[in-house]
Amino acid sequence: MHAFRRAVTQPWYDAGRRALQVQARQFSLSAVKGKDIDNGTALNPRWFPDLRTRITTCLASNPQTEERTRLERYLEYMDSKWLELSAGREGFLTEERWRGLNKFAVAWGDMDSMVSFRTASVPYLPSSYSLTIMSHVNNIMYNRYAESGRINWITSFAAHAPPEQRQQWLDMMSPRSIGFILKSIKTDYKLPVEYPDKITVIHKLAERPSHSSESIFLDAVIYSETHKRLAARCFEDIAVYNYKAGKRATLEGFMVEELQHVYDLQEKNKLRLSQQLDKLEQELKVIRGEA
Repeated sequence: MHAFRRAVTQPWYDAGRRALQVQARQFSLSAVKGKDIDNGTALNPRWFPDLRTRITTCLASNPQTEERTRLERYLEYMDSKWLELSAGREGFLTEERWRGLNKFAVAWGDMDSMVSFRTASVPYLPSSYSLTIMSHVNNIMYNRYAESGRINWITSFAAHAPPEQRQQWLDMMSPRSIGFILKSIKTDYKLPVEYPDKITVIHKLAERPSHSSESIFLDAVIYSETHKRLAARCFEDIAVYNYKAGKRATLEGFMVEELQHVYDLQEKNKLRLSQQLDKLEQELKVIRGEA
């Protein structure tokens, strides 16, 4: 069934996908994979598991008591703060408010099964067949997770806004006046998620908006709680639209200022965690005799 579906949809689907990829890379600063936007230096996407492996390797070499205690403390810290470290180093705010979906249970119906037939030759007997069913979350579900996370991310501004501003924030998700419209989304799939996993979705501003901005650009990460790894990454272009006038619009001044404040918090958190992890790296080098 999957092969038939791919054969039917491949021509127009590939063309649309290529166009969307080009567009997504134009609007998202973070579409340059593995790059630290601030200084242009490469950031290995596997830095977290690699760092953890280096710590466990050090422990396996039976270091002295004091060094062992420090290494065990580092390992415990990374295991307990894996989400904060993984997402925070990229500028995502990881407090509960910013988690659009927090340990959201994957449903059985979210999965898409792929059937594989295999043959085995047995002497003096007809060929026998074995059936393998591989199930994982359907790719379209990642976009739905991102959408739900984005709605909750935006409405969280209403929950924390002064009373006189709350309704305007809520109206951004309705066609009453000024609102948001998803213009395009690009999704990079990193890890197949399976039931009964739980996922966490976090959004961040990819660019600092201005008072003349007619769009906001968001990055989203979807993490698997079972694997403690990134499952998917989304790049979203959100247009600001005036439903009454039927044309593009800009945000209210207080909204722009709040979004700018959040962007600045993202950058500050990214710098803090980068410095903290750089210090850990240096201490690890000293223990390993690499400094």
